[in-house]
Amino acid sequence: MMNTQLYIGIMSGTSMDGADAVLIRMQGTRWLAAEAHAFAPYGHTLKADLLNLQNCGNNELHRSMLLSQQLSNLYAGVTADLLAQQGLTPADITAIGCHGQTVRHAPEAGYSIQLADWARLAELSGIFTIGDFRSRDLAAGGQGAPLVPAFHEALFHSPHETRVVLNIGGIANISVLPDDAPAFGFDTGPGNMLMDAWVQHVWQQPYDADGAKAAQGRVLPDLLAALLAHPYFALPHPKSTGRELFSLAWLHTHLNGAENAHDVLCTLLEYSAQSIAQAIGSSAPAARQVYVCGGGVYNPLLLERLPALLPQSQWHSTTALNLDPQWVEAAAFAWLAAQRLLGLPSNAPAATGAKGPRVLGAIYQA
Repeated sequence: MMNTQLYIGIMSGTSMDGADAVLIRMQGTRWLAAEAHAFAPYGHTLKADLLNLQNCGNNELHRSMLLSQQLSNLYAGVTADLLAQQGLTPADITAIGCHGQTVRHAPEAGYSIQLADWARLAELSGIFTIGDFRSRDLAAGGQGAPLVPAFHEALFHSPHETRVVLNIGGIANISVLPDDAPAFGFDTGPGNMLMDAWVQHVWQQPYDADGAKAAQGRVLPDLLAALLAHPYFALPHPKSTGRELFSLAWLHTHLNGAENAHDVLCTLLEYSAQSIAQAIGSSAPAARQVYVCGGGVYNPLLLERLPALLPQSQWHSTTALNLDPQWVEAAAFAWLAAQRLLGLPSNAPAATGAKGPRVLGAIYQA
């Protein structure tokens, strides 16, 4: 195609299961398509080492630098896989946009840490690399998150209706796309994160496939009420969160140890569903179309509960908007890379709380 540019976006989210890489095609500022996807899973040791950095510990600086190198080796590998799959060379790619792996998110203290050695990724891949997308928004008084609402607005906005894009990753977040106002959004709270952590803790499995284990339990009303009383939900948006607030250790403070494991999991699923539904219902009561992406789309029990809690809305996968639900977040960082090279702002101040539009990302020459 004449006068078009290819970008690769790499995203590794709160679930810490691996890195998604998506190839997109742009024509200047115009989005054309997402064309291909590759995935590199995290090994057990890498995931365990990353999770260990969530809490204060010994020798953190050294450990984080070594993990940044490991992650960038993995990112370079998944980039090479994507190029080979498509018969492309590094010279065919305008830039990589790489988010890195979040290990601490503390916007109240003015920082958010994403591990990656972006210079190393540029060196290994031979491709212009853009990373560190959150710092500029944080410097402007924002949360540095969520960063996807501007992308969702660029692709999915309708002049005829208010839409919501719901990403159910480890943390769930929404982008509200009014027909006549700027996009805004925020983290609603846990998506898959607590459910996955509980399944790993109890059954040593990575996640609850098809919601099968949760389906064997029942909701524990007292536990659900205690979890929903978390002060995060009462905060006004803009707001963002992570493992710091909704951890397995925090969950254990609400358990007496006598609960049935399936009942706890069923309650955690209901917790995610109710916190998401409350966020959409309170922030976007006019929304009649909700488009879902992220790993949560593969949990049929969760996707049954959401329409039951918000029956006034029609629920779809982002496939209905021509973007695979597993590709959305990585594609967003490819788009953010394009915005950076074009010198265009790509935060959504109404979503992050920044003082205004800012150009995001640091450039590493190949």
